[in-house]
Amino acid sequence: MRKMNSTNAINEQQILQSCGMAYTLSLVGGRWKPAILWALVNNGILRYGQLRKIVAGVSERVLATQLKELEGDGLVERMAYAEVPPRVEYKLTPLGQTMEPLLHSISTWGEQHKEQKALQQQEA
Repeated sequence: MRKMNSTNAINEQQILQSCGMAYTLSLVGGRWKPAILWALVNNGILRYGQLRKIVAGVSERVLATQLKELEGDGLVERMAYAEVPPRVEYKLTPLGQTMEPLLHSISTWGEQHKEQKALQQQEA
């Protein structure tokens, strides 16, 4: 655990408060959060097992942690049903839904530039 009064923590808080892009990237950045959000954008409500299949390669522990962080940031809603066996579903919150155009733009940009990079690597 990091000290909250360390220079690094203070600098992080400063940039998150002063830069909208840094704040946004802190919410959606990382290896798995974009894939989780993208799965929810494209599929609506998903159960945990469905998310696990769609976001291939993520471990159960990491998926659970990332979902808790997204829930804590107000982007994802967790709905637990008192059934046997228990059922848990996830969906984007209204705030999370406002990220849909951003996620589409990022995905489109990535697909276009991924292809260009692959062509450049083939030529080299």
